[in-house]
Amino acid sequence: MSARFTIGKLGAQGDGIAETESGDLFIPFTLPGETVTAARERDRATLMAVLEASPLRIDPACRHFTECGGCALQHFEAGAYRQWKRDKVVHALKGKGIDCDIAELVACAPHTRRRVVLAARRTEAGMLLGFNRHLSPEIIPISECPISLPEIVAAFDRLRALADLTCATTKSFRMAVTVTASGLDVAVHESGKLGENQRRIASNFVIAQGFARLSIDDEIIIEPRKPVVMFGSVSVAVPPGAFLQATEAAEQTMADLVGAHLKRARKVADLFAGCGSFAFRLAQKSEVHAVEGDAAALSALDRGSRFATGLKRVTGERRDLFRRPLTFKELNAFDGLVFDPPRAGAEDQSKQIARSDVPLVAAVSCNPVTLARDLRILIDGGYALKSVTPIDQFLWSSHVEAVALLEKPKRRRG
Repeated sequence: MSARFTIGKLGAQGDGIAETESGDLFIPFTLPGETVTAARERDRATLMAVLEASPLRIDPACRHFTECGGCALQHFEAGAYRQWKRDKVVHALKGKGIDCDIAELVACAPHTRRRVVLAARRTEAGMLLGFNRHLSPEIIPISECPISLPEIVAAFDRLRALADLTCATTKSFRMAVTVTASGLDVAVHESGKLGENQRRIASNFVIAQGFARLSIDDEIIIEPRKPVVMFGSVSVAVPPGAFLQATEAAEQTMADLVGAHLKRARKVADLFAGCGSFAFRLAQKSEVHAVEGDAAALSALDRGSRFATGLKRVTGERRDLFRRPLTFKELNAFDGLVFDPPRAGAEDQSKQIARSDVPLVAAVSCNPVTLARDLRILIDGGYALKSVTPIDQFLWSSHVEAVALLEKPKRRRG
C-alpha cells in the first residue's frame, strides 16, 4: 500500500527523510522538497513515483541507478551534491564543538575508481555478476558502471566467466577487482573449495585473458605478473585484497596535503600505514617509521622500501594500534605524524597523540563522525586545528574522505 509523502531533508546515508506522525521515514532516491508516493515498511519506504520533483533532480548517469545499490545520489545536481558532502564534515565537527574553516570539497571525476567489489552467484540461467540491490541480497547484473575505471567495465564479460570457473558454492560470493600497473588483480572470497582440475582451468583462463593475479580467500591460485601499484615514485607489489584508496587522484590529493604539512619534519610516524601510500611519498624528504597491523601489507611496504631509490630511511613495525597504540613517550621521538585509520577511527591512539609533543599531525579519515571525535581529543590535548579538506573519492555515495592538519606549539622545558 503506497502513500504520499513530502521530503524534508537528506539523511546521512543519502536517503530522503519525510516527517510522519510515527517518526522519520527514510525514502531512497528522493530529494528535499519533493512530493512522492512510496510503499512504507516500518521506518523505510520504497519509492513508487515522484509527483513533484525538486529543481535539483537530474537524470542519472547510469541505467542501473536505483536498482544497483552501489550509488545513492546520481539524481542530485552536482553543485548541491558537493555542498551536501562538505556539510557532512561541517556538521560532524560542529557536533563536537569544533568550529573551523572547511575547504571546498575536492571533486571526484567519473570513471576513476580503481577497485570494486562485485557480487556473484550461479543460477539456473547462468552466472550473475553485479552489485547487490539497495539493502538487499539480490544481485543486479550490470553492463556499465560510470564510477569505475574503463579497464574494469571492459572486463565484465571475462570476469563473469572467471566467476563461473571459480564457483564451487550455491551461495553468493564476492569478487574484488583492482586495476594495477600489471593488469587486473582479482580476489575471490567465499566461492567454495576448488578441485585441482577446476584450479587448473581457472589458472589457464587467467593467463589467456591477461589478468595479473587470481586469489581465492587470500590464497594465490596463479600470479602471471605481480600486481604493482605506484606510491609516488615507488612501485609496490601489493598482496591480495590490499587496502588502496579508491582513486589515484584522491590519494595524490591527500598525499600532497599531508606532505606539505609535514615537510619540515625530519622524522615522521605513519600510523595505519597500509602498503605505504603516504610513507613512500613522505620518505622523499623525511625518515619514516611505518606502523601497520596487517602482516601482508607491512611485508609489501618492506619489499618496496628495499628496492626503492632516492628515499630517506623507511622502517616498519607490525603492531595492532587498536590494542596497543604507540605511547606518547614513543611518539615524542618524531617531528611529524600522519594517521589514516579504518572507519572506526583511532580513539585510543588519539589519546596518546594528544599527550605527546609531536608538533605536526595530519589526520586522514573516511568517516567524519569518528574524525570529529578524534580531533576533539587532539584539540583538548593542546593541538590547534589549522585546516580540514573534504575529498570526494566515493562518487555518488554517502561517504566522504577528509584530511585535517594540526599543530602543537613546542613546550618550554624548564
